[in-house]
Amino acid sequence: MKMEPSRAAPEVLKDLAPGSQPPFVIFNGEVLTDTNKIEEFLEATLAPPQYPKLCCRNKESNTAGDDIFHKFSSYIKNSNPKLNDSLEKRFLRSMSTRNYLDGDTLTLADCNLLPKLNIVKVVCKRYRNFEIPVELKGLSRYLQKAYEQEEFRQTCPNDSEILEAYHSVAKYLNR
Repeated sequence: MKMEPSRAAPEVLKDLAPGSQPPFVIFNGEVLTDTNKIEEFLEATLAPPQYPKLCCRNKESNTAGDDIFHKFSSYIKNSNPKLNDSLEKRFLRSMSTRNYLDGDTLTLADCNLLPKLNIVKVVCKRYRNFEIPVELKGLSRYLQKAYEQEEFRQTCPNDSEILEAYHSVAKYLNR
């Protein structure tokens, strides 16, 4: 199995799976582009005891971050300063305080949430001059632990790629 940096993915996919976007897995010549199929493949192929278990022990961990991205979307698309404080508070309340979603090791749930939080961090900084408050120690620790993982760092898109993708939907506040 080979990890491809996100910036290389579109070129690789052009010939292998036209029209597909990352994530994808190529294994023994087979291309998987559906995230559910990728998860199933990883669990079946990279199974214990040789590899750590990727699925969560607690089913709640799989949906722990769902509301974060929804609240982020509302927050970043708003251009009305009167609504900003309220939307920002809702967004902050949606953040978790755990190291990882399901314990001391990364799971598929983290692989789903962490890229979204990276997007949140980059886009909020640019469009709201907002950084994750230091008071949210759990969230800061969660992201810090993720950035310490080579697998996470190597698969994150560059900040410029994220900002380009959000250029047409994110709004600056009207002053």
